Amino acid sequence: MSFRPSFDSLPLRKDGPPGNAWGLYGDDDELGTLNLLTPENTAIAAKEIVDGTRVPTDWPLGSMQPPSFGRQVFKHDVVHKAPRFVNDDVVTFNTQSSTQWDGFRHYAAQKQALYYNGTTQEQIMNSNRIGTHAWVETGGIVGRGVLLDWATWAEKEGLKFDIHSEYSITAEALNKVAASQGTTFKQGDIVFIRTGFTESYESLAKEAKVQVGKIAPDGTIGIESSKETLKWIWDNGFAAIAGDQPALEALPFKDREYILHEWLLPGWGMPIGELFNLKPLSEECKKRQRWSFFFTSMPIYVEGGVASPPNGIAIF
Repeated sequence: MSFRPSFDSLPLRKDGPPGNAWGLYGDDDELGTLNLLTPENTAIAAKEIVDGTRVPTDWPLGSMQPPSFGRQVFKHDVVHKAPRFVNDDVVTFNTQSSTQWDGFRHYAAQKQALYYNGTTQEQIMNSNRIGTHAWVETGGIVGRGVLLDWATWAEKEGLKFDIHSEYSITAEALNKVAASQGTTFKQGDIVFIRTGFTESYESLAKEAKVQVGKIAPDGTIGIESSKETLKWIWDNGFAAIAGDQPALEALPFKDREYILHEWLLPGWGMPIGELFNLKPLSEECKKRQRWSFFFTSMPIYVEGGVASPPNGIAIF
């Protein structure tokens, strides 16, 4: 897309929520910032592939037991179809219980009670409008991925923090991470922010995992809910943004005027990724001293889907 309005010119629809970009890609658009993932963008991103090494970015579906925010526990049943030696399996899970893309039906602008491009709750319940199937039908989330390894940078800087309590990562800090890696951004990038949450969670005792799943009252690590963060995301022209923490943004919200979930999902139509397994990706990037790669993600094909496991792969 050649033209993108400035951050300061938002909102585009004055009758919509603060900062919205409604109508930028058309009044009936269901892709939001994924419109930046053009065929030309994909062809350029494919040049990131040098030797074909593949790194998965999903955590196992049952990794958080119990899942955060009171979500349904993952269940996997193997069904032996006796007397034959044949098996089926049945998997029951909440699409946001492990690694996930939050779709545009997940979170509304709360004051206006409207989702992306003015979609109402009635439309959510009675149609497939702005469902994640639209992403699948246009080829998934595919383009140039960039890892910002904040966890490694923070360790080198000697920062002290509790990863399972509220800690806000600023846009200024993310710029410092990018500079330390020699990383520059391109419009349409799919950016990943590693905090070290998933590997820290895996090291916890069962009782501690239960407490972490409750999130409150201690909160959790994430990027800062602020105008500065939003401007950083918009000005860099990302197609999607993801992290390895439960909510991407730090909880509790630092500033309720700039809640990222309200600006990105209903306001801009930007997918938010959470609980990505970024440790293996971090290790590969360090080995190569390169933090960009070709990324491909195909959500599950559910018409009117609210969210989905990503099925993500980084390719070098």
